[in-house]
Amino acid sequence: MSERKYRIATIPGDGIGVDVTAAAVTVLDTVLPGLEWTEFDWSCANYLRTGEMMPADGPELLAGFDAILLGAVGFPGVPDHVSLWGLLIPLRRAFGQYVNLRPVRLLPGTESALRDRTAQDLDILIVRENSEGEYSEIGGKHNPGRDDEFVLQESVFTRVGCERIIRYAFDRARERGGKLCSATKSNGLIHSMPYWDSVFDRIAGEYPDVQTRQMHVDALAAEIVLHPDRLDVIVGSNLFGDILSDLAAAVTGGLGLAPSGNINPAGTAPSMFEAVHGSAPDIAGQGIANPVAQILAGAMLLDQLGEHAAAAAVDRAVCDVLGAGEVLTPDLGGTATTTDLATAIASRAAELVDPVGAESR
Repeated sequence: MSERKYRIATIPGDGIGVDVTAAAVTVLDTVLPGLEWTEFDWSCANYLRTGEMMPADGPELLAGFDAILLGAVGFPGVPDHVSLWGLLIPLRRAFGQYVNLRPVRLLPGTESALRDRTAQDLDILIVRENSEGEYSEIGGKHNPGRDDEFVLQESVFTRVGCERIIRYAFDRARERGGKLCSATKSNGLIHSMPYWDSVFDRIAGEYPDVQTRQMHVDALAAEIVLHPDRLDVIVGSNLFGDILSDLAAAVTGGLGLAPSGNINPAGTAPSMFEAVHGSAPDIAGQGIANPVAQILAGAMLLDQLGEHAAAAAVDRAVCDVLGAGEVLTPDLGGTATTTDLATAIASRAAELVDPVGAESR
């Protein structure tokens, strides 16, 4: 077990983000005691009190940490664009987290929404561009209140942005066995997607060992539902990657099981990890939220820090506990609480990182 110390910032946020972040911290502390946690109360509640999701110097306050664990943001009364653009997107861009990594797979003991599909059929890594594309601030509302009122929303696809995310995806595909599919829509988006396709084609020449496909995003959505076994790594723009990863998570058991990482590949700034699911304020504080996605996000955090054995122990513990089927939250068909499931995973993870101690107990 590593003795190195790491400074980790937590932003529990809103709703069940608070519940699942506490659960994930419990599990991570079990496998790696050298984690030093600092919590920041940036949230929609903070926005309602102060008029801002986080202070103006928020990125500066987080810059010295080794990683960030984010719960979820969103609450009734605060528009989603306020919560997203007031916290998540500024941090992603301030820290050069241009990769949004979303692994989706069918975990043991869970059922797919797709009939007769197994874990071998449902194991996809989605690489989403995280810094530009369709999520741009360029645009505005014009002629407000008039009959000719209109809004303008611009997409931004830079050479640097496209090249680095596509090359990152090729590297991941090479590691996983050599299949990469690019999400495009070049038949409808006349400038951005043909440019994306041209960058993909050019970089593909550097990876002759990787099998490539380019699919229009609507056809690719259908492929995820009808033939997920044909897919391994998918790379997509900010919007396409976002939508496809939620769809893939839904067919592999639900958003409560899907983690994600906002990655700075160079390691020049902290990366940030979170569950794909939202804040679900309707069940917040009831102790029934499924913490698995956030715990797996914590495993991704450990892996990014280079603590691969600890990360593997958490991942294996999740699989073992879910596979046993004895401690499951209501969304998985059980009666366990958030704390019950986190405790069971932490206990199993402790056995995996300390097998000698487990045998003596």
